[in-house]
Parts: sequence; C-alpha cells; structure tokens
Amino acid sequence: MISDDVKKGVEKTPHRSLFKAMGYTDTEIQRPLVGVVNSQNDIVPGHVHLDTVVEAVKTGVLIGGGTPIGFPTIAVCDGIAMGHEGMHYSLVSRELIADSIETMTKAHRFDALVMVTNCDKVVPGMLMAAARINIPTVIVSGGPMLSVNVDGKDLDLSSAFEAVGAYKAGRLSREKLKECENWACPGCGSCSGMFTANSMNCLTEVLGMGLPGNGTIPAVFSERLRLAKDAGIKVMELFNKGIKPEHILTREAFLNALTVDMALGCSTNSMLHLPAIAYEANVDLNLDLANEVSSRTPNLCKLSPAGPYHIQDLYYAGGIQAVMKELDKKNLLNTDLLTVTGSSIKESIEKAVNKNPQVIRPIEEPYSPTGGIAVLKGKLAPNGCVVKKSAVADEMLVHSGPAKVYDSENDAIKAIYGGSIKAGDVVIIRYEGPKGGPGMREMLSPTSALAGMGLDKQVALITDGRFSGATRGAAIGHVSPEAAEGGNIGLVKNGDRIDIDITKGIIEWDISEEEYEERRKAFKPKEAKIKKGYLSRYAKLVSSASTGAVLKG
Repeated sequence: MISDDVKKGVEKTPHRSLFKAMGYTDTEIQRPLVGVVNSQNDIVPGHVHLDTVVEAVKTGVLIGGGTPIGFPTIAVCDGIAMGHEGMHYSLVSRELIADSIETMTKAHRFDALVMVTNCDKVVPGMLMAAARINIPTVIVSGGPMLSVNVDGKDLDLSSAFEAVGAYKAGRLSREKLKECENWACPGCGSCSGMFTANSMNCLTEVLGMGLPGNGTIPAVFSERLRLAKDAGIKVMELFNKGIKPEHILTREAFLNALTVDMALGCSTNSMLHLPAIAYEANVDLNLDLANEVSSRTPNLCKLSPAGPYHIQDLYYAGGIQAVMKELDKKNLLNTDLLTVTGSSIKESIEKAVNKNPQVIRPIEEPYSPTGGIAVLKGKLAPNGCVVKKSAVADEMLVHSGPAKVYDSENDAIKAIYGGSIKAGDVVIIRYEGPKGGPGMREMLSPTSALAGMGLDKQVALITDGRFSGATRGAAIGHVSPEAAEGGNIGLVKNGDRIDIDITKGIIEWDISEEEYEERRKAFKPKEAKIKKGYLSRYAKLVSSASTGAVLKG
C-alpha cells in the first residue's frame, strides 16, 4: 500500500503518533487510507449540501474495509462570479483544484480517492487530478438542482439572467422579475439545465469515472446518498482489483464522451475540459475530432438552454445510460470499456430503458442527424472556435453582418443595454481569452441580455472568451488564437463583414489581403490587464483554448 510510507515499521512511530493525535486507532491506521475530497462551502448552491454526501461516501468506504479521511478543496460559483472581476477566477480555479488534490494526496500517501464534486470547474479539476495522480478513484457529484414551474414555464438560472434583459427592454414587469428571482434556483444542487456542471457530471459517467446516475439523480433525492455510499464501497473494490484511472481514461473513453456530448448538446465548455482531462491522461484529443464525431452522431436531447427540458426530466427518462443505449443501437460507442463499476459499459447499460422519447429522442428520430456542438474554422479563427449548435435558432445557422467590436465584456454589456446593438450585427468581444482575460471569462450576461431583449435570433456574438452552458443563440467562443496572442480577432474593426456558416463549420472575415497585411504589420496586442498575483502567473503559463487552456511550464 502507498500509505505504508506513513504508517509501517518502527521508523514510522512519529507518523502513527500524529494519526493517533487525531483519534485514529491501530485498526484504522492499518487499513487502506482513502482520501475523500470535499468541495463543500457555503457560497455555492451546488456545494452547500456536500457534507451530507461526504458522510455517505465515508460510510461506504467503511463498509468496504477502508479508512476514510476527508480533506477540502475550493469551488467557485460561476453564477455569482458572473459579470464582474470575479469571473477571471472561475476557469483558473480548475488548475488550483487539481493541484491542491495532487498536493494533499501525494503528501499524505493515500491509497485511493473518492472525490465529491458538483460545479463547473470543480468536476473537470477533479478528473484532471484523478488522471494525474492515478490511484483508484471514483467521482461522485452532489446532483442537479430541481427546476420548478411558474406560470407554465420551468425556470432555471438562465431564466433569471434573461429576465434582466427582458425587464430592461420593457418586456417584463418588476413583479415578474422578482418572481423569477425567487424561483429560478429553488434549492441546492448544480443549476438545473444542461449547463457546464451537469454536462461534466454526465460526461463523468460516460468516461467511466462515475457510477450510473452520477449526472442526473437530483441533489435532494435520497438516491443521491445511496449512490454516494456505493461510490465508497466501489472505490475499495477498485483498490482490491488494482483498477486505476489509466485503465479507464483511454482514448476510446474520450471518444465515447465526445459522442455523448454531441447527442446531449452539452455546454461548449466541455470542449475546454475534455482536452484538459485528456492531457493529464496522456491522451491526444484535439478540436478537429469534435466535428468528425459530430458528423456521425445524432442530437437526441434538447435540454435547457437548447430546449424546454431539464436534468430532472432526463433522470426520469432513463438518464445517461438510456442515452448511451440509444447510441449503441447504431454502434456509435465502444461498450467494451471498463468503468468504476468494475464491469464494462455494455453491462451497465444492458437494463437501461428510454422512458420518454420526447426527452431522449429515439436514434431513428433525432432532433438533428449531427451533434449539438460544432467547431468552426476560418480566417477569423484559424485554430478553431466553438458553438452550441443545438441552442442556435435555425435562422442564425447562417449569418452575415457588420462587426461591432469591444475589447472587454463590460464594454459590450454597456453597448447592449444602451441600445447600440441592432438586428443583423455581429458583436465581437476580445481580450477575454485564457491569456488576455486573463482566465477566459464566461459571457452569460451579454448573451442573456440579447436573448431577453429578443435579439438572440438576429445577432451573433463572437469572443476569444467563453460562454456559460446556460447560453443560447449564435454565441461563438474559444476563438483561437486569441487577441492577446496576436490572433486575427485582434485585427477586426467596426463595420468589417463577418460571415458565419455553422452548418458547414466556417467563420470568415471579409477583408482584402492587402488590408489584412497592413493591419497585421501595425498590430500590437494590448498589454495584460492584471500584472500581479495568481492571474498574472496563470497568464504566463496557460495554453490556448484550442488545447484545453491547460498550464504548461
């Protein structure tokens, strides 16, 4: 056991003494030591209840014959951090989470891990750590928030953001705005649509690192606690069998995840997180694969923001296992792969049933014959950019219009609320990438403002930053190279014509070669906005969004 490094032999007398200072008995010390990572805090709705889940995990570990030892990591609420300086710290927290887990695990010599997680950057951060550390590990989420129905409409966090735009446009009363505020987020859990947190919790199942139900069992259901106990039991089985993340996180597993990603229409942030996790697992995963997978994968689900359904509806319909079974009908998945269940995907999905063909379309009757996410390339984004195609209105799949250019999200929001954006425009927000932000802020405020004002079917938004999973409309992010790295998005001027064809994967910038060369010669990227602290260090080390925005140094 790895933990023998801190407990075996006469030489470890001082170490055992420290364990006994905490109340551990000889019997507990002799057992495998299982780290239980806890991202609970009192500022994130998805994490406020995680102590209860952690206690269930610890019970499972004890049942399985291990000694559970809890330790914390951080979590940022993207919704609360949205639209101000705090959003610079959201994506960058992913690396801190992975590093902190590595530090605690290596320093204290744990034999196995159960990671209790939930929200946007925490799930991928923990998966990155699992791949990097490579000891038996199970990921268990705290579960999704419920959505409640008000005036015939199921609300979620995006409803609240869009309500602001509707109110400012005079389309919603102050009373209805307050009602939305009170009911959009009715309790604990990760926000109820197929936003980033739930996307990654669902894809954790597909990757094989979470038990069936991990992504869809609601946070408030007792089934969530039973799942947590099972996770504790299972990690001991993995330990006894010597099954590690390297046996699960294979290239084929990532291709499965991309396939289900396309079928579900997950958050575009999955195009950042899957490559980052793959990087830690020594698997090459590039954006070009996304369109290849999308071309053969039908879009089976339209969950909020792409459609009217929420994660609880997906749960009642049969969950991720039912989606995978639909895809398996056309042999779109490798079902021979190992998972943390200790058995294959084929065995896990064998009894799955699609209980609601409206929520999970049968594969013979998909919403679209191709996937819910598209990667676009062209002069504006030579290394690619990403759009949630399933959340784009049909009339915006092909769009041309004049650029309205802003060098920060804040400037763009002022312009939108100030009435400067007109139907047909292409809003460009730059210097918001991994380096230029720094931290690649999410743009839910401007996209929600456009949607609330009724412009989401008339205006496109392009950025080297990124979008919340709650975003809908022709919102194109992750433009690479970013402006701060000298990318072409930094050369665009107001009035330049931008041509977008999402169906063909094209994003073009209508400019003559002569004009382009003149601008290129005169161009000098703006200096970093933040020059000290963690964000400054992050900006110096972070890679492009096209490679997952990972730290390389």
